[in-house]
Amino acid sequence: MPDIKVLNPHAKRGGFKHAIFDFDGTISLVRAGWQDVMNPYFIDVLAATPNPGSKKSITDCVRDFVDYNTGKQTIYQCIELAGEVKKRGGHPLEPIEYKETYHALLLERIDHRLEGLRSKTLSLADCVVPGSFELLGAMRDRGVMCYLASGTDEKYVLHEAALVGVTDYFDGGIYGAQDDYKNFSKKMVIENIIKENDLHGDELIGFGDGYVEIENVKEAGGFAVGVASDETGEGRLDEWKYRRLEKAGADIIIPHFLETEELIKYLFEE
Repeated sequence: MPDIKVLNPHAKRGGFKHAIFDFDGTISLVRAGWQDVMNPYFIDVLAATPNPGSKKSITDCVRDFVDYNTGKQTIYQCIELAGEVKKRGGHPLEPIEYKETYHALLLERIDHRLEGLRSKTLSLADCVVPGSFELLGAMRDRGVMCYLASGTDEKYVLHEAALVGVTDYFDGGIYGAQDDYKNFSKKMVIENIIKENDLHGDELIGFGDGYVEIENVKEAGGFAVGVASDETGEGRLDEWKYRRLEKAGADIIIPHFLETEELIKYLFEE
């Protein structure tokens, strides 16, 4: 299993009945490069405050809080931004306003991908982590109920999941961020899945490229698969993601789903 890094060989496997997946970076590559939109925008906002500090200090600050909140709902990064504006003597906008501007900038950047998917001039395989369809199909074949939970706004997740052709794999439902952000989180989704289906933790498996979903799944007693995907679509392992996923407590880490057969054999102890 050259591409399957086993970090916790003693984690219980084989009895999975429910699986929860993150979306961006774990399944979808439609929003690949989003940091290259968010970070410069946030840096510009802070640079315009009365006491911004040096360009390096602003850049480091933004990278730190954007990275820390990756995997959570986008609004949390915008809440941090508003706080940093206030610290620097500025008058922050409401976090929702920062989020709306960021989304507009991001959608402008990825519009060619969305249009390519709509017009079918762009291959579905070019917009998902390699091996995603094979892995999702294999989980479905084993009767595992799959759920999708994302920190991206639900309307975008539903639209983009349909465009990349994965909606039908998630019989358990697709969940995204809500404007009432305090009443939605991946942790709440996981807790509801366990409660509604009377699950024991070791019947749950989670897949994600961010620390949030890994920590949530482990807190629930489940098995966590870290997906250290290189979002260029080349199938390489992203070292930065690997370090974060390892620290978050992932049981295994993979760069993609291309070794679906070996991965399924390991997970189900076949």
